[in-house]
Amino acid sequence: MPNPTAAMLVIGDEILSGRTRDANMHYLATELSKAGIDLQEVRVISDDPEAIVAAVKALSGGYDTVFTSGGIGPTHDDITAENVARAFDRPIGIREDARAILAAHYERSGQDLNAARLRMARIPDGATLIDNPISAAPGFSIENVHVMAGVPSIFQAMLASILPTLTGGAPVLSQTLEIHRGEGDIAGPLGELAARYGDLSIGSYPFQRDGCYGANIVIRGQDGARIDAAMAELAAIFPA
Repeated sequence: MPNPTAAMLVIGDEILSGRTRDANMHYLATELSKAGIDLQEVRVISDDPEAIVAAVKALSGGYDTVFTSGGIGPTHDDITAENVARAFDRPIGIREDARAILAAHYERSGQDLNAARLRMARIPDGATLIDNPISAAPGFSIENVHVMAGVPSIFQAMLASILPTLTGGAPVLSQTLEIHRGEGDIAGPLGELAARYGDLSIGSYPFQRDGCYGANIVIRGQDGARIDAAMAELAAIFPA
């Protein structure tokens, strides 16, 4: 039985401009691997309404689960919520439970729940709130799409509340062997090894260090014994 599949949609002009470095993709990929969910695609798109709608439709139809990051804050360019709602043809408005969470949070901090902050209580009809223990403003889940904040600490906290609700598969295991030869020298034998172990993922990641070429060979899969066997063959082909 293959593992469930997932995609990530990163939304924000600040990512595409290089102003902000995305940290959420690496974290999500690591956590999904532990849970036995295969992250198979990541898209980065701008704060463009039509791009968001199109991407959500495509990814939600192509994968078991979709995670979005970015665009659910209080400013005018935070447009993810309404366009995810459009993708599913759902109305969106201020929801009382989300408003109550924000009202309690800002009352504790002595701040006003003004119109800008109230934007973060807009939730599509039928969505389920995602808890935000960091700054209170909730994310939401609608069908198979989980809409979360772009701030890494908040994204991670939201993901922690979502993962236990998802059905995973077998965790992905991996081993690495560092080979001090150029990829041109190892490509042939490595390709033959990959053909013998078609159930595993065998990747070559080159490096140059102190004037010498080499590559880290990473073998990934769900069967630990098969990984051990492939790694033993690899080490025999390219002894240290």
